[in-house]
Amino acid sequence: MKTIGIFPASGGLGGSTYRHLLKLVQADKVILISRHPEKTPQEYIDAGVQTRQASYESSPSDLEAAFAGVDTLFLISYPSHVRDYRVKVQLPAVDAAHRAGVSHIFYSSLAFAGEATSNHSLAEVMQAHLATEAHLRQLANDGNSPLSYTILREGLYAESTPIYMAFFRPDQPPQQQQQPAEIRIPHDGSGPGIAWVARDELGEASARLIARYATTTTESDDDPAATTFPYINRTVLLTGTRVWSLADTVKVLAEIAGRRDLAIKQVSVDEYVQLPQVRAVFGPEEEKARTWATAWDAVRAGETAVVTGEMEEILGRRPEDFEVAARKYWAENAVPS
Repeated sequence: MKTIGIFPASGGLGGSTYRHLLKLVQADKVILISRHPEKTPQEYIDAGVQTRQASYESSPSDLEAAFAGVDTLFLISYPSHVRDYRVKVQLPAVDAAHRAGVSHIFYSSLAFAGEATSNHSLAEVMQAHLATEAHLRQLANDGNSPLSYTILREGLYAESTPIYMAFFRPDQPPQQQQQPAEIRIPHDGSGPGIAWVARDELGEASARLIARYATTTTESDDDPAATTFPYINRTVLLTGTRVWSLADTVKVLAEIAGRRDLAIKQVSVDEYVQLPQVRAVFGPEEEKARTWATAWDAVRAGETAVVTGEMEEILGRRPEDFEVAARKYWAENAVPS
């Protein structure tokens, strides 16, 4: 079986993916690469998982060393919506993996841009993903390169509603919730909306695809039937089972919060970037908040309203509905009152 690397093996998607992956493959074939490998749970170390230290800020040579001996790499995108910095760190990581001899890269992209075949998005948050996808295609199309890829456009997390709802959290005690009962965003809440999907199910689907590739392909070209992985040099769009308008999304959040009066109030981008909770997240400089606000332009254009059956096919079951996933998440992560 091929050696599998996950980088960075931290955060919600990375942790979910390797937890599911280790149920499917030999632990000693898995290398978890992270900024703080000492934080890897001991149970996985005891099972035989290898750990290595590296981050997106590591030098190209250090990244190349971290990827040495890895055949199949799950490259999880850098956690920022700002295009220029993400491109600055992600493309060198792809190149380091290529130089290290990685033969197949799974890349965690994002489910903006609409259909899997689309390479255009209005959202700033999608721009670095599109640049990284294009770079992978360029390397794979190089006749001198053995590199192949699978782009996983991961659906928008059911757990990530706060970043689309002016940072409203339905688990906050009533005295800490926004007053008045308005979610002020540059969108009126009408459709098209978002095909929300549970993050842990995205981790499981990613793990299943990685394990399938690593266990059903061989190093030999003598047997054409030996390579049965259908997603070589393809984009896979992983979504929920239905589209929720932002207004319907807020209704679910209101029920979780025990609020009957919660609703969206459309505001201008100028007003949005001045909201106290927005400034608390993005800082006093408005540019980051303004570039984030392009996400609502993309939602309004229908980029996040595409539903595919690929999650259900890969998981072998129907994915959790948004309402179920959201209730479960906020029950488990509630702020103490």
